[in-house]
Amino acid sequence: MPLRNRVTPFGEIIATPERGTMLGNRGTLHDDRKEVVRSTHVRRWICCVTSFKGIRRVIMKPRSYTELFFLDEATALAAGHRPCFECRRADALAFAEAFGKPGDRPSAPEMDVVLHAERLEGRRKRVHRRVLDELPDGAMVTLTGTEALAVRGDTLLPWAPSGYGTPRDRLRGVEVDVLTPPSMLRALSRGFAPRWHETSRPPIIARQRG
Repeated sequence: MPLRNRVTPFGEIIATPERGTMLGNRGTLHDDRKEVVRSTHVRRWICCVTSFKGIRRVIMKPRSYTELFFLDEATALAAGHRPCFECRRADALAFAEAFGKPGDRPSAPEMDVVLHAERLEGRRKRVHRRVLDELPDGAMVTLTGTEALAVRGDTLLPWAPSGYGTPRDRLRGVEVDVLTPPSMLRALSRGFAPRWHETSRPPIIARQRG
């Protein structure tokens, strides 16, 4: 039976046999039976690579942080996780530059205070109303409250634990509920490029000869 350690764009932690491509941390969320008993423990929600300096971890080791997993970084940003300054220092610095005011690069704790207020409303996921046309690539939205869609170019990509589904045309002139926190949207708008899952790319169609 798969452990409950996979994070959706809604910030929910679910159990699924599908593997993620990125690692996350919100502190210690599990008990000694490897069951998740809380949704967060600290303000420092980060997104990491799954391989770093050959370190090998025991998943959900007692009294250690809970290893969470994401389909990709667009998913992690929507859930409220920023790049890690240890295993992804270059990405984290680029994110901080895009996060703050021009010429100002906030520290990790400063960003965490802002993001904690933007991603949660009590214990529930906080959503933000925006016009879909104005959203940058990498933003995640929902039209139904249950399905997440990633913005990429002129398309919306349906999210699933196994990857993105068939692209849909991006709607114009409509307001949507945005899952990605406003400060994350600003960073994306200013050029921060998230790591996408391979299924976000359109299929390559081979041309027939003759």
